[in-house]
Amino acid sequence: MSRDDKKPGIERRALLKGLGLGTAGAIGAVAAVNAAAPPEPQAETPEEQLKARYRETDHVKRYYALNRL
Repeated sequence: MSRDDKKPGIERRALLKGLGLGTAGAIGAVAAVNAAAPPEPQAETPEEQLKARYRETDHVKRYYALNRL
C-alpha cells in the first residue's frame, strides 16, 4: 500500500492529537473545579484593631539605615 492510498476515516496522527487535546482539556476542567478559593479573612475584634502592628526592632532599624539615599 502506498502513501497515496489513504483509507477513509481518522488518521493516526489526528487521533493521537485529539486524544492528547481531550486529555489536557479534561485535566484543566478538573483542576478548575478543584481549585480552592482563598480563605476569607477573619473579622478582627476591636482589641485586635487597636493593637500596635509596627515594631521598630533592630533589624528594621538596620534596614532603614542601610537603605537611606
